[in-house]
Amino acid sequence: MISLDPQQQAARTWFESLRDRICAEFEAIEAEAGGDARFSYTPWDREADGIAPGDGGGGVRGVMTGQVFEKVGVNVSTVGGQFAPDFAASIHGAGDDPSFFATGISLVAHMANPHVPAVHMNTRFLATTKRWFGGGADLNPPIPYTEDTDAFHARLRAACAPFGPDVYERYAKWAEDYFYIPHRGVHRGVGGIFYDHLECGDDAEYDRNFQLTQAVGEAFLDIYPQIVRRRMGLPFSEAEREQQLIWRGRYAEFNLVYDRGTLFGLKTGGNIDAILMSLPPLAKWS
Repeated sequence: MISLDPQQQAARTWFESLRDRICAEFEAIEAEAGGDARFSYTPWDREADGIAPGDGGGGVRGVMTGQVFEKVGVNVSTVGGQFAPDFAASIHGAGDDPSFFATGISLVAHMANPHVPAVHMNTRFLATTKRWFGGGADLNPPIPYTEDTDAFHARLRAACAPFGPDVYERYAKWAEDYFYIPHRGVHRGVGGIFYDHLECGDDAEYDRNFQLTQAVGEAFLDIYPQIVRRRMGLPFSEAEREQQLIWRGRYAEFNLVYDRGTLFGLKTGGNIDAILMSLPPLAKWS
């Protein structure tokens, strides 16, 4: 059990409420397709489960498999403790003091129909000797549609607009650079936004960066279900399914080799099943 200050508690409460609304919307989509899939939730505790003795916190892993969502995971976690010395040196504000706190939501959806894009969304609040928000969302279609890509980016642009005229452009470029597979020479998907180290040196900065993070979550909840409903009934061929499975192999490569969140979870004693829920249920390498 870890104690939370007001900023930490507010962030945790928001991430958990966003999880509830996203899961409810995804279950509604399954019902519209004639299915009855529901999320199953598995709580985990870092100390009680023997994951990180002496450290605190845990989370809840939520997973659903259905007719539309072949596999979707929506996880929340709130953890605290100390980084290992070598890892602490790589974390913002932890070089001299390895103590940390982190709370956030992480989502990855792999879809049954290759015409429906997979998607990733993660937002988080961390505290070391510094405090900051980070996160983003990106669309990952095996079969890209310009209409979907443009709608996704337009909604994220609108979410960023109140926070500055260049915010979307900077975070979209950050996503373009980050969601890239160097050994393949390709991008993971069609982009989105990515941001990190939005420092909260005072209450005003905390409020502003928290509001931005909330806007990103609301934008995702608004636009992604629209795209799913637009594509989930389209027929697809075996060749298109094959294209999807090969594309998923690239997605898995990025998450296992380059993804910061995967590394952070493994280095901080997270729940392994929750960390690796981002991997697709089926994939193929040609």
